[in-house]
Amino acid sequence: MGFARACSVALVGVEGVVVEVQADLEPGVAAFTLVGLPDKSLVESRDRVRAAVVNSGAEWPQKKLTVGLSPASVPKSGSGFDLAVACAVLGAAERIDPAMIADVVMIGELGLDGRVRPVRGVLPAVLAAAEAGYEQVVVPEQTAGEAALVPGVSVLGVRSLRQLIAVLCDEPVPEEPVEGQGRPDAMLAGLMIPGTGLGTGLAPAPARGDGHLPDLADVAGQPRPRQALEVAAAGGHHLLFSGPPGAGKTMLAERLSSVLPPLTRQESLEVTAVHSVAGILHPGEPLVSRAPYCAPHHSATMQSLVGGGNGMPRPGAVSLAHRGVLFLDEAPEFSGKALDALRQPLESGHVVVARAAGVVRLPARFLMVLAANPCPCGRHSLTGAGCECPPSVVRRYQARLSGPLLDRVDLRVEVEPVDRADLLGHGGRGESTAVVAARVRDARARAAERLAGTPWTTNSEVPGHELRTRLLVAPGALAAAERDLERGILTARGLDRVLRVAWTVADLRGAGRPDASDVAVALELRTGIQRGVPMGVGER
Repeated sequence: MGFARACSVALVGVEGVVVEVQADLEPGVAAFTLVGLPDKSLVESRDRVRAAVVNSGAEWPQKKLTVGLSPASVPKSGSGFDLAVACAVLGAAERIDPAMIADVVMIGELGLDGRVRPVRGVLPAVLAAAEAGYEQVVVPEQTAGEAALVPGVSVLGVRSLRQLIAVLCDEPVPEEPVEGQGRPDAMLAGLMIPGTGLGTGLAPAPARGDGHLPDLADVAGQPRPRQALEVAAAGGHHLLFSGPPGAGKTMLAERLSSVLPPLTRQESLEVTAVHSVAGILHPGEPLVSRAPYCAPHHSATMQSLVGGGNGMPRPGAVSLAHRGVLFLDEAPEFSGKALDALRQPLESGHVVVARAAGVVRLPARFLMVLAANPCPCGRHSLTGAGCECPPSVVRRYQARLSGPLLDRVDLRVEVEPVDRADLLGHGGRGESTAVVAARVRDARARAAERLAGTPWTTNSEVPGHELRTRLLVAPGALAAAERDLERGILTARGLDRVLRVAWTVADLRGAGRPDASDVAVALELRTGIQRGVPMGVGER
């Protein structure tokens, strides 16, 4: 009787569980049994592994073979277990030393010819292996750069099963020719889900293929919306743009991710792990360093926004926008069920999806930007534009954004139509993205210094209790906000959010703490009621 074991990783959401792949050979009729709660794609690995082993020059054992995936209670899916199954079988057949593979984590799909094909989710799988104490990982050659992002782990990238056998047996490593030179690598097809390429609103990519990013200086006029955009980026505050079509709401939202600071190392690993599982990680970019931008269509379902799918839930748009921007254009056209599902992640920074196959916790700390027209035709706020929508239709259209959802939006700005002088450039170009991004970085640095030693890094994350007891504003600065609270204009949550925005405004102008004018700016940006404060948050 022969026995050997190797290790692989099963992904549950964006978290991994180390799975022990055990192979047992016994005398009897040749058969291959796979147990341990596998799905359909994993059951089919029996034929893939047998063909790959034979075509790699090794002998397939003609005995009763049982392969067990432990723990058996964890659902296992995908083809990433092929490499571990093949090595466990070869170890049981004594083609390779079982001791050489006992503590090695192997991730990869096998082709029928023995080539190792890349799979999605390599980064979270290697992170799970490192947390479990494993130090050696074998992955496909194309994803070795992604796996090498995890510190303290020795990564071996292989192109074929015969190369791995040679390494484990201390034999000369055969050369594997690179096929298809001069055309896209077909092996990378396993990393991308069809339909998640550029232009779908799901990939953090430049606007044009030449790497050019949209610049904030391209937006004509709109000083107040630009101010709100800067405040949103500096403090991580959610934002609502409302106004007629063609005023520049989408242009402003598309430029927000460029204003945000670069991701830290930990944030980059979080975002890369989500994108790797979702299948939108670019093969040439193993580490996402820029804040992602996700703009789903208004026909998106609740499951596509918060996560779902057959079997174990997959990341939705809120997770793809983690540490970045989630832009909902034509927000009232989204279904009310889908919009209200955003309430939990807006508050907690994560989403818990419960399905029959299990419960998954997905990261979802994003900056939400909503864009809405005043009515179905979009001309309700324009003087003499000829809006024909009845008042009842206008009220019903605007009520599609529920009160509880809007209460979680810190900044609500009316985007006015662009006049001729601004559109033709007579008023001069506005500030560029680089200038605004520098101020945003400085403001975030002040907030991080103030919040050092706490679990929060931006003003939008600070709980209201801390704002009212420890982080105090200037004396008398909250008089106007308290009056609005008594009149019912603000809720208790709204007062906390006004305080958070006031701290961000103070950080942008370099003040030690907010004063009455900072609170007035925050109130105007939230309620839309003019308070007679200066236009620029950094100019006093």
